[in-house]
Amino acid sequence: MAAMKWWGWGLEGVEFTHEDKPELGPFIKDKLGVDVGRATAAPTRFQDLDLPAPTLPDDLRVALEQAVTNDFVSTDPLDRVVHARGKSIRDLIRQRRGDLPRVPDVVVRPGSEDEVTAVLQAALTADAVVIPFGGGSSISGSLEAPADETRPVISVDLGRLDKVLAIDGTSRLARVQAGVFGPHLEAQLNAQGYTFGHFPDSFTHSTLGGWIATRSSGMQSDRYGDIADLTKGLRVVTPSGTLVTRPVPTTSTGPSIREMVLGSEGRLGLITEATVHVRRIPESRKILGYLFPTFADGLAAMRDIAASECSVSVTRVSDAPETQFSFATRKRSTLTDKLQSKALTTFLQRRLGFDLSQMCLSFIGYEGTAGHVAEQRKAVGRIVKRHGGLCIGSGPGALYDQKKFDTPYIRDFLLDRGAAADVSETSMPWSRLTPVYDAVSAAAHGAFGELGVQGYLMCHLSHSYHAGACLYFTFAFEPTPGGDMIVEYDVVKSAIQQAFVDNGATLSHHHAVGTEHARWLEQDISTPGVVMLQALFDGTDPGKNLNPGKIV
Repeated sequence: MAAMKWWGWGLEGVEFTHEDKPELGPFIKDKLGVDVGRATAAPTRFQDLDLPAPTLPDDLRVALEQAVTNDFVSTDPLDRVVHARGKSIRDLIRQRRGDLPRVPDVVVRPGSEDEVTAVLQAALTADAVVIPFGGGSSISGSLEAPADETRPVISVDLGRLDKVLAIDGTSRLARVQAGVFGPHLEAQLNAQGYTFGHFPDSFTHSTLGGWIATRSSGMQSDRYGDIADLTKGLRVVTPSGTLVTRPVPTTSTGPSIREMVLGSEGRLGLITEATVHVRRIPESRKILGYLFPTFADGLAAMRDIAASECSVSVTRVSDAPETQFSFATRKRSTLTDKLQSKALTTFLQRRLGFDLSQMCLSFIGYEGTAGHVAEQRKAVGRIVKRHGGLCIGSGPGALYDQKKFDTPYIRDFLLDRGAAADVSETSMPWSRLTPVYDAVSAAAHGAFGELGVQGYLMCHLSHSYHAGACLYFTFAFEPTPGGDMIVEYDVVKSAIQQAFVDNGATLSHHHAVGTEHARWLEQDISTPGVVMLQALFDGTDPGKNLNPGKIV
């Protein structure tokens, strides 16, 4: 798998475009005051970067080359910069500016668990820092070495560990190496008739080990579960040896070691292998679009679906601002499209009494046998109707399914035009959804007002559970003339995160802690919780060699 751009999301030559979306430019101009017709900013040229020379003692280099052979030990400048950070908005802004205070001194690519063990032992002997690297898609600051770190920094890229090793068809469990990227994992499983069913937004550029290390969630989690539900067994190379947890359905062997590794962001060791749930590829798969009169109606419908006996794969509903943005990203319509759209809006307004400015778009997914899907559609349809919703067919759902991994490219597009955009997501009980949504909306718009900027906030519900759901917020603004984009971003981001924890929600549903969210951790899990985590990290890694400074 080719590495992503050093300055942005995705592969070189792939980018978001607005030319085929006639309503998007006027929408962004109206909401942010940004002219998308011309780029006003660009990344620093790579050849102009002031890249510090690597700090790599000869004995450490020799030990690493003995561990993985010369071909897989790299001090190439581009390799080091690509592995220096993840893809948070803070990471991207600093990369584009050429702000590179502490990049890895060397990138090492082991090809087996034994080689991972040898690399870690070499690092510990030399008192070096080890930072595991999957796809580099982290948006929580999980990959950057501390700016004041003086020891050698090794980025351990696990991309060569990319095989499905075995499938136990009777138990529906697969042994998989941790460095496999999402598409390659699905391709290997699909070839044997299985699917993992885990599809985060970063799917194309993230790995199984990265999902586990950050407690990821995929957009079909309603059916398949989050990565914590899907992961049953683990192999992790640690300073004291290889940690192994057995892939049993459940166990009563004290505090869960498996749970300790989930979300550990490399602070306990390097994940080399996982045993995970897999399922047979479903006979039928559909994602349908729905419209609701208001966000409150959509939330109530998702809550009732979660409380029902329906077993859907996707529940997602956008608020009115996100719905308007989604409509603005539509490609040019044919005459038939325009006539159908006009007929639909007329029906919604005159027959159903919709206020189009408050209307909300939803997607609900179904998987299973054809008969099961048909039954589920009918059952969900009754719930949707009870809340004033209307099914608008498979067209919007199919388009959503095709474009679901493209959203991150929009950040680069906006950065090129001088605007910042980012996300914050959380989860809370159903009873707290509306209070949290209202509090975050007030906090974000208050921050925009404090800065004196024109900003936009939108939200969707996804990942429904028995007791609650995830709210996923996206915000964007154009900084003040002469203002520092990172400083002003912090004002908005902090307001949103503080609103989460002040209103009974968690600091992150699936984007992890890293350094970006660490300041709110104590408010989320309490002081004793932080003490426990610190003791765990100190006991496992007394030399602070494993990705120091993350989480706590």
